[in-house]
Amino acid sequence: MVKICCIGAGYVGGPTMAVIALKCPNIQVAVVDISAARINAWNGETLPIYEPGLDEVVKKCRGKNLSFSTDVEKHVSEADIVFVSVNTPTKTQGLGAGKAADLTYWESAARMIADVAKSNKIVVEKSTVPVKTAEAIEKILTHNSKGINFQILSNPEFLAEGTAISDLFNPDRVLIGGRETPEGKKAIETLRDVYAQWVPMDRIICTNLWSAELSKLAANAFLAQRISSVNSMSALCEATGADVSQVSHAVGKDTRIGPKFLNASVGFGGSCFQKDILNLVYICECNGLPEVANYWKQVIKVNDYQKIRFVNRIVSSMFNTVSGKKIAILGFAFKKDTGDTRETPAIDVCNGLIGDKANLSIYDPQVNKDQIQRDLSMKKFDWDHPVHLQPMSPTSVTDVNVVSDAYTATKDAHGLCILTEWDEFTKLDYQKIFNNMQKPAFVFDGRNVVDVEKLRKIGFIVYSIGKPLDEWLKDMPAVV
Repeated sequence: MVKICCIGAGYVGGPTMAVIALKCPNIQVAVVDISAARINAWNGETLPIYEPGLDEVVKKCRGKNLSFSTDVEKHVSEADIVFVSVNTPTKTQGLGAGKAADLTYWESAARMIADVAKSNKIVVEKSTVPVKTAEAIEKILTHNSKGINFQILSNPEFLAEGTAISDLFNPDRVLIGGRETPEGKKAIETLRDVYAQWVPMDRIICTNLWSAELSKLAANAFLAQRISSVNSMSALCEATGADVSQVSHAVGKDTRIGPKFLNASVGFGGSCFQKDILNLVYICECNGLPEVANYWKQVIKVNDYQKIRFVNRIVSSMFNTVSGKKIAILGFAFKKDTGDTRETPAIDVCNGLIGDKANLSIYDPQVNKDQIQRDLSMKKFDWDHPVHLQPMSPTSVTDVNVVSDAYTATKDAHGLCILTEWDEFTKLDYQKIFNNMQKPAFVFDGRNVVDVEKLRKIGFIVYSIGKPLDEWLKDMPAVV
């Protein structure tokens, strides 16, 4: 029986391995992690991550051909294929600080694999890594090989949180990159045969190592670029009276462009987009391509601009001060159907309002109080280290109250901000919310989910990104 081991039981490793176990009952799959708390959660009733459909998949396979363990070395030693899905945070100091990926965890995983391996292994990059990482890992493995043969493959994930399980069941493509040598090609075929048990062969793309590594960075950069493109248009729409939803619908009808990733919002988030673009920028700079680097930097600049613009719009609308005012924050995750808060725009928006001395009342159906407090007190990029290595803040954020429902969050609030597009926020009783808020009552819709006209009829002053401005707001331009 083929044995697979995945180092890293996070958002990528856990779901990917669970689906491989489900679709390949003839393969023994072990997911390992040094965090006992995380492994206990995978073995318990409440999984450590929220992803629709994940529970059923894990519970079908756990105890059969899927296991979760902290005995990293044992499972790595026994495996034929080792997936590495560890954190690759952005460096915060030293060479490439603020842009380059920190490969500390990757390197220590590679050294451990070399140390405990007793048989030939295929080592698969599953984390998003800079181009040429495979080459560095290959050097570590071969220089410590003790006569064992290692083949390195790049198999980047293209999962979207909230739809990860359906993405894994029915992927657009599976990308496998390897060395163009007989041994490299054989390793590619071995991994291809795993995926081929449920993925049609024409969707499994085999490339060289560097193409696979760069394809992942490029895909995320292109997607983020679309979001920044439509967000830049949203600012122009507000200035001219156009409606960004109508503009993006018209643009998306062009089959060369298509409708996806054209929803204006308060900004993009998630663990990959910003990190991967910064990585791409650094690679371009290192390769003497400053013009290319500057082009991609602009995508992040527009994203930051959109968040600043949103905060400034809130403050300027509310008589140029939110000091001492209760502001309800509906949604903290970076998008709906996930509890993931990594790089969520809500962090910058909340910190911007706290900086202006607002009192925040936050509700998100999937994000707990500890996570929100940690996110609001953490330094930039610290989130991408394993939880047990994240610096803990000495004090929690005093101006923040985390509550269990939207009605408690909005009671006696001067304004409410929608920062995640959870379906439940479209179904709230906004008349009830209006009755219990301070007047004038403001709604700042950062996801364009509410019916603007309906809310204005109730009596709200509404700001919705990229939509024609409320009369109240026209005299109060957002100062950027």
